[in-house]
Amino acid sequence: MARLVVLGGGVAGHTTATFAAKWLGKEHEVVVVTPNAKWNWIPSNIWVGVGEMSKEEVTFDLAPVYEKAGITFKQAKAVSINPEGKEGADKPFVTIEYTGQGKAGESEEVTYDYIVNATGPKLNFGATPGLGEGSQIGENTVSVCTADHAVHANQELRKIFEKAAKGEKQKILVGTGHGMCTCQGAAFEYIFNIEHEARKAGVRDNLEIKWISNESFLGDFGMGGLHMKVGGYVVSSRIFTESLFAERGVEYITGAHVSKVEKGKVDYELLDGSTGEEPFDFAMLIPPFAGVGLKAYNKAGEDITDTVFAPNGFMKVDADYTPKPYEEWKASDWPRKYQNPTYSNMFAAGIAFAPPHIISKPMKSANGTPINPTPPRTGMPSGIIGKAVAHSVCDLIQNGANAHLHEASMAEMGAACVASAGKGWMDGQAAAMTVYPVVPDYEKYPGTGRDTDYTFGEIGLAGHWIKHILHYLFIYKAKLKPGWTLIPE
Repeated sequence: MARLVVLGGGVAGHTTATFAAKWLGKEHEVVVVTPNAKWNWIPSNIWVGVGEMSKEEVTFDLAPVYEKAGITFKQAKAVSINPEGKEGADKPFVTIEYTGQGKAGESEEVTYDYIVNATGPKLNFGATPGLGEGSQIGENTVSVCTADHAVHANQELRKIFEKAAKGEKQKILVGTGHGMCTCQGAAFEYIFNIEHEARKAGVRDNLEIKWISNESFLGDFGMGGLHMKVGGYVVSSRIFTESLFAERGVEYITGAHVSKVEKGKVDYELLDGSTGEEPFDFAMLIPPFAGVGLKAYNKAGEDITDTVFAPNGFMKVDADYTPKPYEEWKASDWPRKYQNPTYSNMFAAGIAFAPPHIISKPMKSANGTPINPTPPRTGMPSGIIGKAVAHSVCDLIQNGANAHLHEASMAEMGAACVASAGKGWMDGQAAAMTVYPVVPDYEKYPGTGRDTDYTFGEIGLAGHWIKHILHYLFIYKAKLKPGWTLIPE
């Protein structure tokens, strides 16, 4: 019997584990290690953050789902990996520390034959002073990164709406909280849902709503922007996005590194080197992401973390990490198999793999401060990668070391995104966009880097209906309900 250990129970980890358990059957063991007792459909947290959904509607208990699937569930966080085992024991293992199941604080060494790192990101609030670290999250700003954060965000937003209803002018600031953030899309959805709810509540006139982002232009989204077909015409995402901001009366600051957050104000630096302050009464700023801090040790107990992980804490895979000028970056630099180059029984999926470079053009301020989005690897790409990795591991277990490894390069992968701009069955809106490929390939598609026949976008009520349906569809899939494998990633 072989044992596959999956670290993380988010989109990538859950996808990997559930498909692997289905394909491997009872002859082999699949173990999931995740510190969370519940699964969270993160894209809907923005609706929790404006009071349009409850925490219970976007989460469910993992234990009964894994029991049904025959998966061993350990509510714990991974601390370190020993891919060579240790003196006196050749079997590789991962050291975990329990966070629940009546074992909180206890440690265990879990051996494995194959391991998939799908730990996702550390929400690195501490990278920006005052943004919030540990128990201080919410002291100066709020977050929608977790369901609990989103519940708190809505509670604070209601206070702002109450003040606005009394005629008090209020200022709302939403965006990114550091010059190296990703996940601009979540902030984009949240700011327009706030604006939509403000109009519904009749308080919009008393709210100044402002966007602040590390993108050099609106519509970059960490993908260097894109050209897409809208109404039969090819337009840039910059025009598409600027139009929405103008239509909703939302002001913006781009190319900004938030350097410090205090009660009621942020300090920021722009690409031109200038600095400024922006006051607020309510702020939701996405933190930068980092690896979760896993360590790695060889058989002698020596630290080999730098061998297994990149400096940002994400796991190295079959990508080209050679430093090179931006002009020399290629689509072929991106990983295809997500296999660690040093230890062939280790894989990474979703946010946990180290990208070879950013997608947007790298930029620094006149003072040398990096201000550019890091690559998005969430949502649809995470699910596709997780399924491909599950295929590879299952084939290795069932067919031996020479088995074919499945490929899922983000430079050959399309993705669909439905970004909410307000919830409501008759007045909701969402921007529905497809992009192909996610990582631009300028050799194959000169000029735009993408196929404009498969890269398009529209905004309207139909997009909202699609996003609402997808919410229930993907929770249905994640609960392994009948026919779940037929629902695409």
